[in-house]
Amino acid sequence: MEKVLMCMSGGVDSSTAASMLVDKGYDVVGINLKLMDSQGDQESKSCCSLDDVEDARNSAFKLNIPFYVLNMKKHFNDKVIKHFINSYKAGLTPNPCIECNRHIKFDEVFKKADQLGIKYIATGHYAKVEYDDSLGKHVLRKAEDRLKDQTYFLYMLKQEQLKRLLLPLGNYKKSEVRKIAKDNNFRNHQKPDSQDLCFVKNKNYGKFIEEKTGREKEGDILDRKSKILGKHKGLSKYTIGQRKGLNISNGYPMYVLEKNKDKNQIIVGSKNERFRRKFIVKDINYMYINDIPEEYLAKVKIRYSKREENAIIKKINDSIASVEFIKPQPDITPGQGAVFYIDENVVGGGIINKVIK
Repeated sequence: MEKVLMCMSGGVDSSTAASMLVDKGYDVVGINLKLMDSQGDQESKSCCSLDDVEDARNSAFKLNIPFYVLNMKKHFNDKVIKHFINSYKAGLTPNPCIECNRHIKFDEVFKKADQLGIKYIATGHYAKVEYDDSLGKHVLRKAEDRLKDQTYFLYMLKQEQLKRLLLPLGNYKKSEVRKIAKDNNFRNHQKPDSQDLCFVKNKNYGKFIEEKTGREKEGDILDRKSKILGKHKGLSKYTIGQRKGLNISNGYPMYVLEKNKDKNQIIVGSKNERFRRKFIVKDINYMYINDIPEEYLAKVKIRYSKREENAIIKKINDSIASVEFIKPQPDITPGQGAVFYIDENVVGGGIINKVIK
């Protein structure tokens, strides 16, 4: 059977995915990606700790497969952490998990596979890669377990990557995965899912950025009528839709609506003012269609935790489109991913660039 480079994070999903490949007869090589020096200090439910490495190693030992730790610290810092900091400083709210998948878990791991002469790579993501005869190419589809589906994080995959990617968990429920892990006596079979960023403690993004770049300038917090309501402590400490921590009083709850980098201002408003219909998406990677229509209906997901909603997508060029929701949606956030779906198929996705007022 073919060799597979299996990305093993130390979680139950990737360990179980590795066991499924072994059972199918693949020649599996386990790898763990070392992303930081301070991995052992993580106190939150993040990935990439020293315990995670040992859990991955333990699973590989039980499966009797080789296991290696790859040093990706420089790539991770250059492609993910710097992007995260620069985006927040620019008034955006990035999703570093998307950038980590784009640059580290796929681009760099495929390069390593090529160096080793290994055809396939595999991960523990909940998603399906299938060949579509009508399109003549591989496509990305939602996982059987829709509550765990992770296609939102994988929209950037190219065709040459999809045809070499194995996703063993696509047809399984999370409960089934944990049972398989228990049957294999993996010590991580009850391990909680990772939830936090691996490089930011306690979700304190502002403090992390301040430690890296220095103290940010304070600025004004204004309403839509330009009335000054208070002062903010730096743009990176706030995100679209935020209500807590504004330290302003206006007689009713106020939410962050916009961040104006040029004027160093935060615009706030009422709950109803959070809702918008239209926005621009850039850097789109199309997966499911060969010829991009000028206009089409799809479901669009603008954050992993949100469900997708019906929208009209209009082509501006091959990598930019306007998206207009049928019903207004709250907290459309520049810097976040926007992923397009038709039925279970991922049409494509990109980065929210601008919200149209």
